[in-house]
Amino acid sequence: MEDFKLFDAEYKLMELLWERQPINSTALSRLCQEKLGWKKSTTFNLVRKLGERGILKNENATVTALIQREQVLRRESEAAVAKSFGGSLPNFVAAFLSGKKLSHQEAEELRRLIDESEARHD
Repeated sequence: MEDFKLFDAEYKLMELLWERQPINSTALSRLCQEKLGWKKSTTFNLVRKLGERGILKNENATVTALIQREQVLRRESEAAVAKSFGGSLPNFVAAFLSGKKLSHQEAEELRRLIDESEARHD
């Protein structure tokens, strides 16, 4: 599946699912009522739509995610960089850091991530 784009309501449902899966569909509906104030029909409609898109599976009244949170976050991050910065990660980082001061620990973590990324592509 290529498109992991989730609308706000879909993302909220998936957040609950990622934290508690596998979960009974009735229990998920109750959880959405409690946490999000949704009616049962709202939850079941979203579960059906996300199932049709291959994002989750509802089998024998048990709902499980077919994609991971990290996949969605990665895809949304890539789309934001492409849309706003022409795909330039350095331009994105420069804009994000503009006027901010990194702690030593944050700078070291970024260096480690860059080093690991370079090592994967060598």
